[in-house]
Amino acid sequence: MSDIKLFHFGDAQLTELPGSAMQVEKSLQVLFEANLDALLGIRFLATEHSTGPVHGGRIDTLGLDEDNSPVIIEYKRSVNENVINQGLFYLDWLLDHRKEFQWMVMEKLGPEAANAVEWTAPRLICIAGDFTRYDEHAVKQIARNIELIRYRRFGEDLLMLELVHAPKTARSASTKTVPETKASGQPERTAELGREADPYLSQRMSYRLSQSSSELRDIYDAVYQFLLGLGDDVQVKELKLYTAFKRLKNFVCMEIYPQARTVTLFLKLSPLGLDLEEGFTRDVRGVGHFGTGDLQVTLKSMADFERAQSLLRQAYEAG
Repeated sequence: MSDIKLFHFGDAQLTELPGSAMQVEKSLQVLFEANLDALLGIRFLATEHSTGPVHGGRIDTLGLDEDNSPVIIEYKRSVNENVINQGLFYLDWLLDHRKEFQWMVMEKLGPEAANAVEWTAPRLICIAGDFTRYDEHAVKQIARNIELIRYRRFGEDLLMLELVHAPKTARSASTKTVPETKASGQPERTAELGREADPYLSQRMSYRLSQSSSELRDIYDAVYQFLLGLGDDVQVKELKLYTAFKRLKNFVCMEIYPQARTVTLFLKLSPLGLDLEEGFTRDVRGVGHFGTGDLQVTLKSMADFERAQSLLRQAYEAG
């Protein structure tokens, strides 16, 4: 059981609010589905989606996250329910029925969203009032993108979410971007295979990394390690077009541009109230770009990275 406690203080008295984590009820699923974007940064697609008579199942909640990755959400309704295996069963179904999922996205969110679906890192999220130690051990042994989220309710109007487990890094299955440790301890990445056949190669992160100078790669790797070191709850999603750093939601998205000799960051911070500096920080609200975030930070040197560190910490804390 979670050891998080919530207190209310007023006047001179401090009062602990009793928390509850009863079995997940339908009303809680409805609450999540009505507020998926605010809670988890996920766009709602369907509830109780049937996987057909052959497969014989119903997916609790289907969604599309802020990186356009498909998401399956399963709610653990009793301590003994094996929701992880059930979710893996549905995840395999999803990967075998990509066209059906994309049609669903097109009908709900439009053709642009359907064309942007990112299949490199589909997610399975399991939500429960509590997990057993066997649940937490099992997901560590499974090489899939599985997250465990524990909830507690405090009174009638407070809901707490706790990220119990998430894979540290979720990488594209279509690229050779798995870091290998160099002598310096920084990640080393290699270029994507089959580059000759890819008409959009110049946009791919793996290709841009392979074409970048060692100095620019050093900036990228320094940011990478700095963001990972902000907390044990930081997750990395290495996608085709950018690298996302997230807690429950993205807080930084990072790109690299070898020709411009820049590392570009998009932070989930409001530009309002900040002293924006031309060439370093920029308000990109309403400006189209890959990833998520309203504040753009451009790094051309290690000195820029050092200046950006306070903003990166703010984005992490806000996330």
